Amino acid sequence: MTSVPTPIPSRTQYVLEEIKRRILTGRLTPGQALVETDLAAQFGVSKTPVREALKTLAGTGLVVMSQYKGVTVRMVDADMAREVYDVRLLLEPEALKRAVRRGASLDDAREALTRADGATDTAERSLANREFHRALYLPCGNPLLGRMLDEVRDQAALVSAVAWAADPSWEREADEHRVILDLALAGDADGAARALHAHIASFVRRAFPEAEFETEYAAAEDTRKDGQA
Repeated sequence: MTSVPTPIPSRTQYVLEEIKRRILTGRLTPGQALVETDLAAQFGVSKTPVREALKTLAGTGLVVMSQYKGVTVRMVDADMAREVYDVRLLLEPEALKRAVRRGASLDDAREALTRADGATDTAERSLANREFHRALYLPCGNPLLGRMLDEVRDQAALVSAVAWAADPSWEREADEHRVILDLALAGDADGAARALHAHIASFVRRAFPEAEFETEYAAAEDTRKDGQA
């Protein structure tokens, strides 16, 4: 039986993934210029796949194209963090709640957590962290909801890369991940959603304390505390 050869990624896809990896691991920093000729020389390709890759990255919000400044890695500030994380806070806990309630498998989340624990460098740990969150929301049963969260995934990772560079908090987040997964595996949909919301909110508030959020979980928690006062 003749085996089917594994497809070779296109030059554009290769360049795209490599530039993205460098941005999300901090090798390319916010505000840094991305010069087509320099990148083409580094990757051993013509400028065409580099140009196409940069256009795609601009569409995902990782780079900015300017008539005067050219292409640069997107700057991260409190406004950007608030926009991206507000979407996550609104949608991601709900997606996890639905995944738990429908009894979806969370094996991929467990495996991602194990990979993160065994990571030997920042890039590997960052990728595992992203896969953990995606494995929680993707089996929610609503493909559109999953795609919406996928659309902000790279921008959220850029915010995380900047925050981790300033204040590494891997261990704390790993502990929070375990709590979230334990609650989800126990079938506690509401508890897992609340824990995920608290995890996402606490991270961005530590990194950007000036960013403010107001969502149903935060409001419900405030109401609960007021009732106990």
